[in-house]
Formats: sequence, structure tokens, C-alpha cells
Amino acid sequence: MCKYWNSQGGDRESIKQKSMTFSELIHSDKPVLVDFSAEWCGPCRMLAPVLDDVKRRVGDRATIFKLDVDRNPLVASTYNVMAVPTLIIFQNGKPLWRRSGVLSAVELTNALESFMEPAVV
Repeated sequence: MCKYWNSQGGDRESIKQKSMTFSELIHSDKPVLVDFSAEWCGPCRMLAPVLDDVKRRVGDRATIFKLDVDRNPLVASTYNVMAVPTLIIFQNGKPLWRRSGVLSAVELTNALESFMEPAVV
């Protein structure tokens, strides 16, 4: 199962309800931040409020997903995820940026913004 943060931040809905595959999710013109995590991982749980903050900052200009590696081992293996949390930014299906560990909202926002269209004021 994969979860995502909607534009209001914090409201997570199941991707199963959206009937989309992982490949479909990452094939987007806007950047897609995927948090490869696990329920048993303490640092992964620490990232939830950080991702809420990031989503509030970037709004609909980026998508943020949380993917449980224990429930999706093939996807994790495909992207050589060996540790959790691992964060990967995809755009048009291609991985463009990758880090492991807990990062700040500022670091993640800056990473996402480097792949975004400028905000319309």
C-alpha cells in the first residue's frame, strides 16, 4: 500500500482507492517525492510531520507518496532501496534525486523546488 499527502497536507489517502500503479504514480510532469519507509522504522515515523510541512510548502506543484517497503518489496528492490527511510524524487518516471535518512522540511522543499515549474503569483 502506498499513501500520499494531499494539497491540504497531512490528509493521507490510500492509493488503492485511486487504482494507480507505482509506475503510473511516478510518471508525472510535476516532481513526485517517494518516501520508502517501514512501519517498524522510528526515523520513518519522524518524517511524517516533516512531509506534512513540505506538502504545505509546495502545495499542488509536487506530489508526495509514502511507500511501505515491507508491503512493496519488488518496488523497493527495483530502485535498490537498501535502507529506510530512503527518499527519491521522480519526474516523468525517472529518478532525479535520492537521499537516505531524515532530512528537514527545508532540505526536502529545496530539492523538490529544483525540479518544479516556478510558482505563478
